[in-house]
Amino acid sequence: MRFRVILLVLMAACESGCEDAPPDSVSPPPTTQKPTLAIPKIAVRTASPTAPVRIPDSPRFVDRHSQLGVEFIYDNGADPRALMVQSTGGGGAWLDYDRDGAIDLIVAQGGNPTADHPHPMGDRLYRNHGGERFQDVSPSALPPDSGYSQGVAVGDYDDDGLDDLLISQVATDTLLHNLGDGTFEEVPVPFSSGHDRWGTSAAWYDIDTDGDLDLFVCNYLSYDVFHPVPCRDPNGKPFICHPEELDPDRSECYENLGDGTFRPVAEAWGLTGQGKALGIVIAQLNDDHWPDIFVANDTMSNFLYLGTGPRQFQEQAVTQGCAYNSIGQYQANMGVACGDYDRNGYLDLYITTFTDDSNTLFSNLGANGFRDVTRLEGLHAPTIDTLGFGTVMTDLNADGAMDLFITNGHIDDWRDRGESWKMPAEMLSFDGRLWHKHSAKEAGDFLNQEYLGRAVSMADYDRDGDTDLLVVHQGDPASILTNESHRGRWLQVELTGTSSNRHAIGAKVTVTGEGLSLTQQLVGGSSYLTTHEPLLHFGLGDYQGPLQLRVDWPSLEASPYVGSVESNQRVRIVEGRGTL
Repeated sequence: MRFRVILLVLMAACESGCEDAPPDSVSPPPTTQKPTLAIPKIAVRTASPTAPVRIPDSPRFVDRHSQLGVEFIYDNGADPRALMVQSTGGGGAWLDYDRDGAIDLIVAQGGNPTADHPHPMGDRLYRNHGGERFQDVSPSALPPDSGYSQGVAVGDYDDDGLDDLLISQVATDTLLHNLGDGTFEEVPVPFSSGHDRWGTSAAWYDIDTDGDLDLFVCNYLSYDVFHPVPCRDPNGKPFICHPEELDPDRSECYENLGDGTFRPVAEAWGLTGQGKALGIVIAQLNDDHWPDIFVANDTMSNFLYLGTGPRQFQEQAVTQGCAYNSIGQYQANMGVACGDYDRNGYLDLYITTFTDDSNTLFSNLGANGFRDVTRLEGLHAPTIDTLGFGTVMTDLNADGAMDLFITNGHIDDWRDRGESWKMPAEMLSFDGRLWHKHSAKEAGDFLNQEYLGRAVSMADYDRDGDTDLLVVHQGDPASILTNESHRGRWLQVELTGTSSNRHAIGAKVTVTGEGLSLTQQLVGGSSYLTTHEPLLHFGLGDYQGPLQLRVDWPSLEASPYVGSVESNQRVRIVEGRGTL
Protein backbone atom coordinates (compact mmCIF):
# COMPACT_ATOMS: atom_id res chain seq x y z
CA MET A 1 0.00 0.00 0.00
CA ARG A 2 2.84 2.29 -0.80
CA PHE A 3 3.86 3.77 -4.13
CA ARG A 4 7.13 4.33 -5.90
CA VAL A 5 8.02 6.32 -9.01
CA ILE A 6 8.27 4.22 -12.15
CA LEU A 7 10.10 5.06 -15.35
CA LEU A 8 8.08 7.71 -17.13
CA VAL A 9 7.36 6.35 -20.56
CA LEU A 10 6.23 9.03 -22.98
CA MET A 11 3.14 7.22 -24.15
CA ALA A 12 1.98 6.40 -20.63
CA ALA A 13 2.64 9.93 -19.50
CA CYS A 14 0.71 11.54 -22.31
CA GLU A 15 -2.15 9.10 -22.16
CA SER A 16 -2.43 9.58 -18.41
CA GLY A 17 -3.10 13.26 -18.94
CA CYS A 18 0.35 14.58 -17.99
CA GLU A 19 0.71 18.31 -17.76
CA ASP A 20 2.40 20.90 -15.62
CA ALA A 21 0.98 20.35 -12.16
CA PRO A 22 0.61 23.61 -10.25
CA PRO A 23 0.30 23.37 -6.48
CA ASP A 24 -3.12 23.50 -4.90
CA SER A 25 -4.07 27.13 -4.37
CA VAL A 26 -7.00 29.41 -3.93
CA SER A 27 -5.66 31.32 -6.92
CA PRO A 28 -7.62 30.94 -10.15
CA PRO A 29 -6.46 27.93 -12.19
CA PRO A 30 -4.78 28.50 -15.57
CA THR A 31 -6.81 29.21 -18.66
CA THR A 32 -6.37 25.61 -19.81
CA GLN A 33 -8.75 24.60 -17.03
CA LYS A 34 -12.10 23.20 -18.15
CA PRO A 35 -14.83 25.87 -18.31
CA THR A 36 -16.83 26.75 -15.23
CA LEU A 37 -19.84 24.50 -14.72
CA ALA A 38 -23.33 25.84 -14.13
CA ILE A 39 -24.22 24.38 -10.74
CA PRO A 40 -27.44 25.55 -9.08
CA LYS A 41 -27.12 27.68 -5.95
CA ILE A 42 -23.30 27.63 -5.95
CA ALA A 43 -21.46 30.73 -7.17
CA VAL A 44 -18.32 29.45 -8.91
CA ARG A 45 -14.91 31.03 -9.34
CA THR A 46 -14.33 33.64 -12.00
CA ALA A 47 -11.20 34.74 -13.83
CA SER A 48 -10.75 37.66 -11.43
CA PRO A 49 -8.46 36.91 -8.47
CA THR A 50 -10.40 39.40 -6.34
CA ALA A 51 -13.86 38.07 -7.14
CA PRO A 52 -15.77 36.82 -4.08
CA VAL A 53 -15.91 33.05 -3.79
CA ARG A 54 -18.88 31.11 -2.43
CA ILE A 55 -17.68 27.82 -1.06
CA PRO A 56 -20.40 25.15 -1.23
CA ASP A 57 -22.33 24.59 1.99
CA SER A 58 -21.04 21.67 4.00
CA PRO A 59 -23.11 18.55 4.54
CA ARG A 60 -23.56 17.78 8.23
CA PHE A 61 -23.67 14.39 9.97
CA VAL A 62 -24.22 13.02 13.47
CA ASP A 63 -23.07 9.54 14.51
CA ARG A 64 -26.12 7.72 15.94
CA HIS A 65 -24.89 4.13 16.01
CA SER A 66 -25.40 3.82 19.77
CA GLN A 67 -28.92 5.28 19.78
CA LEU A 68 -29.81 2.97 16.88
CA GLY A 69 -28.54 -0.12 18.68
CA VAL A 70 -25.60 -0.96 16.42
CA GLU A 71 -22.62 -1.76 18.64
CA PHE A 72 -20.27 -3.48 16.21
CA ILE A 73 -16.47 -3.41 16.33
CA TYR A 74 -14.38 -4.95 13.57
CA ASP A 75 -11.71 -7.15 15.15
CA ASN A 76 -8.68 -7.54 12.89
CA GLY A 77 -7.03 -10.04 15.25
CA ALA A 78 -4.14 -7.76 16.26
CA ASP A 79 -1.69 -10.64 15.86
CA PRO A 80 1.72 -9.66 17.32
CA ARG A 81 3.32 -11.02 14.13
CA ALA A 82 1.62 -8.17 12.18
CA LEU A 83 -0.12 -10.44 9.68
CA MET A 84 -0.85 -8.55 6.48
CA VAL A 85 -4.50 -9.61 6.41
CA GLN A 86 -5.18 -7.64 9.58
CA SER A 87 -4.56 -4.37 7.69
CA THR A 88 -7.47 -4.33 5.24
CA GLY A 89 -10.84 -5.24 6.85
CA GLY A 90 -13.58 -4.61 7.41
CA GLY A 91 -16.57 -3.95 5.25
CA GLY A 92 -20.32 -3.78 5.38
CA ALA A 93 -23.37 -3.24 3.23
CA TRP A 94 -26.99 -2.11 3.13
CA LEU A 95 -29.75 -4.47 1.99
CA ASP A 96 -33.46 -5.09 2.47
CA TYR A 97 -33.09 -8.76 3.37
CA ASP A 98 -36.68 -9.19 4.62
CA ARG A 99 -38.34 -7.10 1.89
CA ASP A 100 -40.22 -4.88 4.33
CA GLY A 101 -39.13 -1.63 2.68
CA ALA A 102 -36.67 -0.67 5.43
CA ILE A 103 -33.00 -0.91 4.52
CA ASP A 104 -31.09 -3.30 6.79
CA LEU A 105 -27.40 -3.58 7.57
CA ILE A 106 -24.75 -6.30 7.47
CA VAL A 107 -21.13 -5.96 8.64
CA ALA A 108 -18.27 -8.40 8.07
CA GLN A 109 -16.21 -9.63 11.03
CA GLY A 110 -12.55 -10.67 11.23
CA GLY A 111 -11.00 -12.25 14.32
CA ASN A 112 -8.15 -14.77 14.33
CA PRO A 113 -7.38 -15.67 10.70
CA THR A 114 -5.58 -18.89 11.68
CA ALA A 115 -8.46 -20.30 13.75
CA ASP A 116 -11.13 -22.71 12.48
CA HIS A 117 -13.71 -20.26 13.81
CA PRO A 118 -12.05 -16.82 13.56
CA HIS A 119 -14.52 -14.94 15.77
CA PRO A 120 -17.13 -16.15 18.29
CA MET A 121 -19.68 -13.62 17.03
CA GLY A 122 -18.98 -13.71 13.28
CA ASP A 123 -20.60 -11.45 10.71
CA ARG A 124 -23.58 -9.43 11.99
CA LEU A 125 -26.94 -8.70 10.39
CA TYR A 126 -29.08 -5.87 11.79
CA ARG A 127 -32.75 -5.49 10.98
CA ASN A 128 -34.03 -1.93 10.56
CA HIS A 129 -37.18 -1.10 12.52
CA GLY A 130 -38.57 1.96 10.77
CA GLY A 131 -35.34 3.95 10.92
CA GLU A 132 -35.66 4.20 14.71
CA ARG A 133 -33.55 1.25 15.81
CA PHE A 134 -31.68 -1.79 14.50
CA GLN A 135 -32.00 -5.29 15.91
CA ASP A 136 -29.18 -7.84 15.75
CA VAL A 137 -30.79 -10.88 14.10
CA SER A 138 -27.54 -12.67 13.26
CA PRO A 139 -28.03 -15.75 15.48
CA SER A 140 -31.27 -16.70 13.74
CA ALA A 141 -30.52 -15.34 10.25
CA LEU A 142 -26.93 -16.24 9.38
CA PRO A 143 -25.12 -19.60 9.31
CA PRO A 144 -23.14 -20.03 12.54
CA ASP A 145 -19.70 -20.46 11.04
CA SER A 146 -18.03 -17.64 9.16
CA GLY A 147 -14.46 -17.16 8.04
CA TYR A 148 -12.08 -14.26 8.43
CA SER A 149 -14.27 -11.80 6.56
CA GLN A 150 -13.25 -8.71 4.63
CA GLY A 151 -16.21 -7.24 2.74
CA VAL A 152 -19.79 -7.74 1.55
CA ALA A 153 -21.34 -7.64 -1.92
CA VAL A 154 -25.16 -7.66 -2.14
CA GLY A 155 -27.06 -8.89 -5.18
CA ASP A 156 -30.21 -10.84 -6.05
CA TYR A 157 -28.48 -13.43 -8.21
CA ASP A 158 -31.55 -15.66 -8.73
CA ASP A 159 -34.01 -12.76 -9.33
CA ASP A 160 -36.46 -13.93 -6.67
CA GLY A 161 -36.72 -10.45 -5.16
CA LEU A 162 -34.49 -11.30 -2.19
CA ASP A 163 -31.02 -9.89 -1.58
CA ASP A 164 -28.27 -12.51 -1.50
CA LEU A 165 -24.77 -12.04 -0.07
CA LEU A 166 -21.20 -12.63 -1.11
CA ILE A 167 -18.84 -12.38 1.86
CA SER A 168 -15.24 -11.91 0.70
CA GLN A 169 -12.79 -13.64 3.01
CA VAL A 170 -9.26 -14.86 3.51
CA ALA A 171 -8.75 -18.42 2.16
CA THR A 172 -12.20 -18.72 0.54
CA ASP A 173 -15.30 -16.62 -0.07
CA THR A 174 -18.85 -17.44 1.03
CA LEU A 175 -22.09 -17.12 -0.96
CA LEU A 176 -25.25 -16.86 1.16
CA HIS A 177 -28.64 -17.44 -0.46
CA ASN A 178 -31.62 -15.60 1.01
CA LEU A 179 -34.37 -18.16 1.70
CA GLY A 180 -37.11 -15.56 2.16
CA ASP A 181 -38.00 -16.64 5.69
CA GLY A 182 -35.49 -14.35 7.38
CA THR A 183 -32.59 -16.77 7.04
CA PHE A 184 -29.63 -17.39 4.72
CA GLU A 185 -27.94 -20.63 3.72
CA GLU A 186 -24.48 -21.16 2.30
CA VAL A 187 -24.34 -22.17 -1.36
CA PRO A 188 -21.41 -24.18 -2.76
CA VAL A 189 -19.60 -22.21 -5.47
CA PRO A 190 -16.29 -23.08 -7.19
CA PHE A 191 -14.52 -20.08 -5.68
CA SER A 192 -10.75 -20.03 -5.94
CA SER A 193 -9.51 -21.04 -2.51
CA GLY A 194 -6.43 -21.93 -0.50
CA HIS A 195 -4.44 -20.67 2.47
CA ASP A 196 -2.76 -18.06 0.25
CA ARG A 197 -5.99 -16.63 -1.23
CA TRP A 198 -7.25 -13.23 -0.07
CA GLY A 199 -10.57 -11.85 -1.30
CA THR A 200 -11.26 -8.13 -0.89
CA SER A 201 -13.86 -6.03 -2.73
CA ALA A 202 -16.47 -7.73 -4.90
CA ALA A 203 -19.27 -6.60 -7.20
CA TRP A 204 -22.46 -8.00 -8.70
CA TYR A 205 -23.33 -6.91 -12.25
CA ASP A 206 -24.87 -8.38 -15.38
CA ILE A 207 -21.45 -8.64 -16.96
CA ASP A 208 -22.53 -10.86 -19.87
CA THR A 209 -25.80 -8.91 -20.44
CA ASP A 210 -28.01 -12.01 -20.29
CA GLY A 211 -30.39 -10.66 -17.64
CA ASP A 212 -28.96 -12.07 -14.40
CA LEU A 213 -26.16 -10.96 -12.11
CA ASP A 214 -22.63 -12.26 -12.45
CA LEU A 215 -19.92 -11.79 -9.84
CA PHE A 216 -16.45 -10.27 -9.89
CA VAL A 217 -14.23 -10.88 -6.85
CA CYS A 218 -11.02 -8.93 -6.29
CA ASN A 219 -8.13 -10.99 -4.98
CA TYR A 220 -5.32 -9.03 -3.37
CA LEU A 221 -2.06 -10.88 -2.69
CA SER A 222 -0.78 -14.40 -2.44
CA TYR A 223 -0.38 -14.56 1.33
CA ASP A 224 -0.48 -17.62 3.59
CA VAL A 225 -1.52 -16.70 7.14
CA PHE A 226 -0.16 -20.04 8.39
CA HIS A 227 3.28 -19.37 6.90
CA PRO A 228 3.47 -15.58 6.78
CA VAL A 229 6.37 -13.65 5.29
CA PRO A 230 8.13 -12.05 8.29
CA CYS A 231 8.74 -8.31 8.02
CA ARG A 232 10.59 -6.39 10.75
CA ASP A 233 11.97 -2.92 11.25
CA PRO A 234 15.65 -2.31 12.16
CA ASN A 235 14.77 -2.77 15.83
CA GLY A 236 13.25 -6.18 15.19
CA LYS A 237 9.65 -5.03 15.63
CA PRO A 238 7.18 -6.80 13.28
CA PHE A 239 5.26 -4.57 10.88
CA ILE A 240 2.86 -4.99 7.97
CA CYS A 241 4.83 -6.14 4.93
CA HIS A 242 5.19 -3.95 1.86
CA PRO A 243 2.95 -5.33 -0.92
CA GLU A 244 5.96 -5.57 -3.21
CA GLU A 245 7.32 -8.27 -0.89
CA LEU A 246 4.52 -10.58 -2.04
CA ASP A 247 3.24 -11.95 -5.32
CA PRO A 248 0.11 -10.52 -6.95
CA ASP A 249 -2.93 -12.70 -7.48
CA ARG A 250 -5.52 -13.05 -10.20
CA SER A 251 -9.02 -11.79 -9.56
CA GLU A 252 -11.89 -13.94 -10.77
CA CYS A 253 -15.20 -13.47 -12.56
CA TYR A 254 -18.02 -15.96 -12.06
CA GLU A 255 -20.73 -16.37 -14.68
CA ASN A 256 -24.24 -16.91 -13.37
CA LEU A 257 -25.59 -19.93 -15.26
CA GLY A 258 -29.19 -19.13 -14.32
CA ASP A 259 -29.78 -22.32 -12.35
CA GLY A 260 -28.21 -21.27 -9.07
CA THR A 261 -24.70 -22.27 -10.12
CA PHE A 262 -21.64 -20.33 -11.26
CA ARG A 263 -18.48 -21.00 -13.22
CA PRO A 264 -15.16 -19.10 -13.37
CA VAL A 265 -14.76 -17.27 -16.69
CA ALA A 266 -12.17 -14.52 -16.19
CA GLU A 267 -9.63 -15.99 -18.57
CA ALA A 268 -12.21 -16.91 -21.20
CA TRP A 269 -13.66 -13.39 -21.20
CA GLY A 270 -10.33 -11.56 -21.35
CA LEU A 271 -10.33 -10.47 -17.69
CA THR A 272 -6.74 -11.54 -17.24
CA GLY A 273 -3.65 -10.22 -15.51
CA GLN A 274 -2.07 -10.64 -12.09
CA GLY A 275 -3.03 -7.74 -9.86
CA LYS A 276 -3.18 -6.54 -6.27
CA ALA A 277 -6.85 -5.68 -6.36
CA LEU A 278 -8.56 -3.77 -3.56
CA GLY A 279 -11.29 -1.69 -5.22
CA ILE A 280 -13.71 -2.21 -8.09
CA VAL A 281 -16.34 -0.38 -10.12
CA ILE A 282 -18.40 -1.99 -12.88
CA ALA A 283 -20.33 0.46 -15.06
CA GLN A 284 -20.69 1.81 -18.57
CA LEU A 285 -17.67 4.08 -18.43
CA ASN A 286 -17.52 4.95 -22.14
CA ASP A 287 -21.28 4.83 -22.76
CA ASP A 288 -21.16 2.18 -25.50
CA HIS A 289 -23.76 -0.01 -23.72
CA TRP A 290 -21.20 -2.69 -22.81
CA PRO A 291 -20.09 -3.13 -19.19
CA ASP A 292 -16.61 -1.91 -18.26
CA ILE A 293 -14.63 -2.99 -15.20
CA PHE A 294 -12.18 -0.74 -13.35
CA VAL A 295 -9.93 -2.41 -10.77
CA ALA A 296 -7.85 -0.35 -8.32
CA ASN A 297 -4.52 -2.10 -7.75
CA ASP A 298 -2.07 -1.55 -4.91
CA THR A 299 1.53 -0.58 -5.85
CA MET A 300 1.00 -1.31 -9.52
CA SER A 301 -0.97 0.04 -12.45
CA ASN A 302 -4.76 -0.11 -12.35
CA PHE A 303 -6.77 -2.29 -14.72
CA LEU A 304 -9.53 -1.03 -17.00
CA TYR A 305 -11.33 -3.81 -18.82
CA LEU A 306 -13.42 -2.27 -21.59
CA GLY A 307 -16.33 -4.36 -22.80
CA THR A 308 -16.17 -4.83 -26.58
CA GLY A 309 -19.07 -7.24 -27.03
CA PRO A 310 -20.84 -10.12 -25.30
CA ARG A 311 -18.36 -11.75 -22.89
CA GLN A 312 -15.44 -9.88 -24.49
CA PHE A 313 -13.08 -7.50 -22.68
CA GLN A 314 -9.79 -5.76 -23.41
CA GLU A 315 -7.52 -4.27 -20.75
CA GLN A 316 -6.96 -0.60 -21.73
CA ALA A 317 -5.98 1.31 -18.58
CA VAL A 318 -2.78 2.75 -20.08
CA THR A 319 -4.32 3.86 -23.36
CA GLN A 320 -7.36 5.27 -21.53
CA GLY A 321 -5.25 7.29 -19.08
CA CYS A 322 -6.21 5.73 -15.73
CA ALA A 323 -3.39 3.24 -15.14
CA TYR A 324 -1.12 5.81 -13.45
CA ASN A 325 -1.40 9.31 -12.11
CA SER A 326 -0.55 12.37 -14.21
CA ILE A 327 3.19 12.15 -13.64
CA GLY A 328 3.47 8.48 -14.55
CA GLN A 329 3.47 7.04 -11.04
CA TYR A 330 1.63 3.94 -10.08
CA GLN A 331 0.06 4.36 -6.67
CA ALA A 332 -1.12 2.39 -3.67
CA ASN A 333 -4.74 2.38 -4.81
CA MET A 334 -7.41 1.21 -2.39
CA GLY A 335 -11.03 2.35 -2.70
CA VAL A 336 -12.77 3.98 -5.64
CA ALA A 337 -15.75 6.34 -5.83
CA CYS A 338 -17.56 7.22 -9.02
CA GLY A 339 -19.94 9.96 -10.08
CA ASP A 340 -20.44 12.56 -12.79
CA TYR A 341 -19.14 15.52 -10.78
CA ASP A 342 -18.40 17.65 -13.88
CA ARG A 343 -21.75 16.97 -15.56
CA ASN A 344 -20.53 15.77 -18.94
CA GLY A 345 -22.61 12.59 -18.80
CA TYR A 346 -19.70 10.24 -17.99
CA LEU A 347 -18.75 8.69 -14.65
CA ASP A 348 -15.54 10.03 -13.14
CA LEU A 349 -13.31 7.99 -10.80
CA TYR A 350 -11.82 9.05 -7.46
CA ILE A 351 -9.25 6.69 -5.94
CA THR A 352 -7.89 6.61 -2.39
CA THR A 353 -4.20 5.94 -1.80
CA PHE A 354 -1.46 5.58 0.81
CA THR A 355 -0.08 8.38 2.97
CA ASP A 356 2.56 10.73 1.51
CA ASP A 357 0.68 10.54 -1.77
CA SER A 358 -2.57 12.25 -2.68
CA ASN A 359 -5.77 10.53 -3.70
CA THR A 360 -6.41 10.77 -7.45
CA LEU A 361 -9.36 12.14 -9.42
CA PHE A 362 -9.70 10.88 -12.99
CA SER A 363 -12.08 13.02 -15.04
CA ASN A 364 -13.86 10.90 -17.65
CA LEU A 365 -13.64 12.52 -21.08
CA GLY A 366 -15.74 9.90 -22.84
CA ALA A 367 -14.16 8.83 -26.13
CA ASN A 368 -10.93 10.57 -25.07
CA GLY A 369 -10.43 8.42 -21.98
CA PHE A 370 -9.51 9.76 -18.55
CA ARG A 371 -7.46 12.72 -17.32
CA ASP A 372 -5.88 13.11 -13.89
CA VAL A 373 -7.15 16.51 -12.67
CA THR A 374 -6.20 16.09 -9.01
CA ARG A 375 -3.88 19.09 -8.79
CA LEU A 376 -5.80 21.29 -11.19
CA GLU A 377 -8.96 21.00 -9.10
CA GLY A 378 -7.46 21.43 -5.64
CA LEU A 379 -7.45 17.81 -4.48
CA HIS A 380 -3.73 17.20 -4.03
CA ALA A 381 -3.00 18.97 -0.74
CA PRO A 382 -6.06 17.83 1.28
CA THR A 383 -5.13 14.13 1.17
CA ILE A 384 -1.33 14.10 1.01
CA ASP A 385 -0.98 13.24 4.73
CA THR A 386 -3.78 10.68 5.01
CA LEU A 387 -4.14 7.00 4.16
CA GLY A 388 -7.52 6.55 2.52
CA PHE A 389 -9.71 3.49 2.12
CA GLY A 390 -13.47 3.84 1.58
CA THR A 391 -14.87 6.78 -0.37
CA VAL A 392 -18.13 7.93 -1.94
CA MET A 393 -18.98 10.68 -4.42
CA THR A 394 -22.52 12.04 -4.28
CA ASP A 395 -24.49 15.19 -3.43
CA LEU A 396 -24.78 14.76 0.32
CA ASN A 397 -26.80 17.92 0.99
CA ALA A 398 -28.70 18.22 -2.31
CA ASP A 399 -27.29 21.66 -3.03
CA GLY A 400 -26.44 20.75 -6.61
CA ALA A 401 -22.71 20.33 -5.92
CA MET A 402 -21.03 16.94 -5.66
CA ASP A 403 -19.32 15.95 -2.43
CA LEU A 404 -16.62 13.46 -1.49
CA PHE A 405 -16.46 11.53 1.78
CA ILE A 406 -13.27 9.62 2.61
CA THR A 407 -12.34 7.28 5.47
CA ASN A 408 -8.73 7.29 6.65
CA GLY A 409 -6.47 5.29 8.94
CA HIS A 410 -2.98 3.79 8.86
CA ILE A 411 -2.11 0.10 8.65
CA ASP A 412 0.88 0.34 11.04
CA ASP A 413 1.16 2.03 14.42
CA TRP A 414 4.25 4.14 13.81
CA ARG A 415 3.48 6.88 16.27
CA ASP A 416 6.95 6.43 17.75
CA ARG A 417 8.25 7.65 14.38
CA GLY A 418 6.03 10.69 14.44
CA GLU A 419 3.48 9.28 11.97
CA SER A 420 -0.27 9.38 12.38
CA TRP A 421 -2.06 6.11 13.12
CA LYS A 422 -5.73 6.83 13.62
CA MET A 423 -6.95 9.59 11.32
CA PRO A 424 -10.10 11.69 10.87
CA ALA A 425 -12.38 11.19 7.90
CA GLU A 426 -12.56 13.95 5.29
CA MET A 427 -15.36 15.68 3.41
CA LEU A 428 -14.97 17.92 0.35
CA SER A 429 -17.34 19.74 -2.01
CA PHE A 430 -17.00 20.89 -5.64
CA ASP A 431 -17.80 24.49 -6.55
CA GLY A 432 -17.77 24.02 -10.32
CA ARG A 433 -14.03 24.43 -10.65
CA LEU A 434 -12.27 23.51 -7.40
CA TRP A 435 -12.85 21.17 -4.46
CA HIS A 436 -12.99 22.52 -0.90
CA LYS A 437 -12.32 20.62 2.32
CA HIS A 438 -14.86 21.11 5.12
CA SER A 439 -14.03 21.44 8.80
CA ALA A 440 -15.64 19.61 11.71
CA LYS A 441 -17.23 22.90 12.74
CA GLU A 442 -19.16 22.85 9.47
CA ALA A 443 -19.69 19.13 8.97
CA GLY A 444 -20.11 17.81 12.50
CA ASP A 445 -17.96 16.50 15.33
CA PHE A 446 -17.37 13.17 13.58
CA LEU A 447 -14.64 14.83 11.52
CA ASN A 448 -12.85 15.67 14.79
CA GLN A 449 -12.62 12.00 15.76
CA GLU A 450 -9.70 9.81 14.71
CA TYR A 451 -10.22 6.20 13.63
CA LEU A 452 -8.71 3.39 11.63
CA GLY A 453 -11.36 3.94 8.97
CA ARG A 454 -12.03 1.35 6.29
CA ALA A 455 -15.40 0.88 4.51
CA VAL A 456 -18.00 3.58 3.86
CA SER A 457 -21.41 2.83 2.34
CA MET A 458 -24.46 4.93 1.40
CA ALA A 459 -28.17 4.49 2.17
CA ASP A 460 -31.21 6.48 3.23
CA TYR A 461 -31.87 4.25 6.23
CA ASP A 462 -34.48 6.59 7.78
CA ARG A 463 -36.19 7.40 4.44
CA ASP A 464 -36.10 11.15 4.96
CA GLY A 465 -34.80 11.94 1.48
CA ASP A 466 -31.07 12.28 2.05
CA THR A 467 -28.01 10.04 2.10
CA ASP A 468 -26.77 8.52 5.37
CA LEU A 469 -23.46 6.70 5.76
CA LEU A 470 -22.15 3.52 7.35
CA VAL A 471 -18.47 3.79 8.29
CA VAL A 472 -16.59 0.70 9.52
CA HIS A 473 -13.48 1.15 11.68
CA GLN A 474 -10.93 -1.25 13.06
CA GLY A 475 -11.02 -1.44 16.84
CA ASP A 476 -13.78 1.16 17.34
CA PRO A 477 -17.56 0.93 16.95
CA ALA A 478 -18.84 1.27 13.40
CA SER A 479 -20.53 4.62 12.83
CA ILE A 480 -23.96 5.26 11.38
CA LEU A 481 -23.78 8.85 10.23
CA THR A 482 -27.24 10.35 10.09
CA ASN A 483 -27.50 13.18 7.58
CA GLU A 484 -28.69 16.39 9.24
CA SER A 485 -27.72 18.77 6.46
CA HIS A 486 -29.61 21.88 5.47
CA ARG A 487 -30.47 20.61 2.02
CA GLY A 488 -31.82 21.74 -1.30
CA ARG A 489 -34.45 20.07 -3.44
CA TRP A 490 -33.90 16.44 -4.32
CA LEU A 491 -35.13 13.37 -6.15
CA GLN A 492 -34.59 9.70 -5.33
CA VAL A 493 -35.02 7.01 -7.98
CA GLU A 494 -35.60 3.36 -7.11
CA LEU A 495 -35.66 0.87 -9.99
CA THR A 496 -37.09 -2.62 -10.44
CA GLY A 497 -36.04 -4.69 -13.42
CA THR A 498 -38.14 -7.31 -15.19
CA SER A 499 -36.15 -8.42 -18.23
CA SER A 500 -33.18 -6.75 -16.52
CA ASN A 501 -31.86 -7.95 -13.16
CA ARG A 502 -34.19 -7.25 -10.24
CA HIS A 503 -32.43 -4.12 -8.89
CA ALA A 504 -31.61 -2.91 -12.42
CA ILE A 505 -27.91 -2.70 -11.57
CA GLY A 506 -26.31 -1.16 -14.65
CA ALA A 507 -29.20 1.22 -15.39
CA LYS A 508 -28.43 4.78 -16.47
CA VAL A 509 -30.76 7.52 -15.21
CA THR A 510 -30.81 11.09 -16.54
CA VAL A 511 -32.71 13.96 -14.93
CA THR A 512 -33.14 17.10 -17.04
CA GLY A 513 -34.78 20.49 -16.67
CA GLU A 514 -34.21 23.99 -17.94
CA GLY A 515 -30.44 24.46 -17.68
CA LEU A 516 -30.15 21.20 -15.74
CA SER A 517 -28.80 17.79 -16.76
CA LEU A 518 -27.75 15.15 -14.21
CA THR A 519 -26.65 11.61 -15.02
CA GLN A 520 -26.10 8.65 -12.70
CA GLN A 521 -25.74 4.90 -13.01
CA LEU A 522 -26.51 2.05 -10.63
CA VAL A 523 -22.98 0.70 -10.64
CA GLY A 524 -21.57 -2.57 -9.41
CA GLY A 525 -19.16 -2.23 -6.51
CA SER A 526 -17.46 1.12 -5.70
CA SER A 527 -16.05 2.45 -2.43
CA TYR A 528 -14.23 -0.34 -0.56
CA LEU A 529 -15.41 -3.75 0.71
CA THR A 530 -19.03 -2.62 0.56
CA THR A 531 -22.35 -2.29 -1.26
CA HIS A 532 -24.63 0.76 -1.25
CA GLU A 533 -28.41 0.80 -1.15
CA PRO A 534 -29.59 0.41 -4.79
CA LEU A 535 -31.00 3.93 -4.88
CA LEU A 536 -30.02 6.95 -6.98
CA HIS A 537 -30.10 10.33 -5.25
CA PHE A 538 -30.14 13.55 -7.29
CA GLY A 539 -29.40 16.90 -5.64
CA LEU A 540 -31.25 19.73 -7.37
CA GLY A 541 -30.16 22.74 -5.32
CA ASP A 542 -32.74 25.51 -5.61
CA TYR A 543 -34.10 24.28 -8.96
CA GLN A 544 -37.92 24.31 -8.91
CA GLY A 545 -38.80 23.89 -12.59
CA PRO A 546 -40.29 20.85 -14.34
CA LEU A 547 -38.20 17.68 -14.46
CA GLN A 548 -37.89 14.97 -17.09
CA LEU A 549 -36.63 11.53 -16.14
CA ARG A 550 -35.11 8.98 -18.52
CA VAL A 551 -34.12 5.43 -17.55
CA ASP A 552 -31.95 3.34 -19.87
CA TRP A 553 -32.31 -0.20 -18.59
CA PRO A 554 -29.48 -2.75 -18.45
CA SER A 555 -31.36 -5.13 -20.74
CA LEU A 556 -30.43 -4.62 -24.38
CA GLU A 557 -34.02 -5.45 -25.32
CA ALA A 558 -35.84 -3.01 -23.02
CA SER A 559 -37.11 0.36 -24.21
CA PRO A 560 -36.11 3.41 -22.15
CA TYR A 561 -38.57 4.90 -19.70
CA VAL A 562 -39.24 8.62 -20.19
CA GLY A 563 -41.59 10.64 -18.01
CA SER A 564 -42.17 13.77 -15.96
CA VAL A 565 -41.52 13.80 -12.21
CA GLU A 566 -41.83 16.18 -9.27
CA SER A 567 -38.92 16.94 -6.95
CA ASN A 568 -38.65 16.17 -3.21
CA GLN A 569 -39.87 12.59 -3.50
CA ARG A 570 -38.75 9.00 -4.03
CA VAL A 571 -40.10 7.49 -7.23
CA ARG A 572 -40.12 3.80 -8.04
CA ILE A 573 -40.01 2.79 -11.69
CA VAL A 574 -40.66 -0.76 -12.88
CA GLU A 575 -39.23 -1.81 -16.20
CA GLY A 576 -42.00 -1.98 -18.80
CA ARG A 577 -44.67 -0.61 -16.44
CA GLY A 578 -43.64 2.91 -15.45
CA THR A 579 -43.87 4.64 -12.07
CA LEU A 580 -45.47 3.11 -8.97
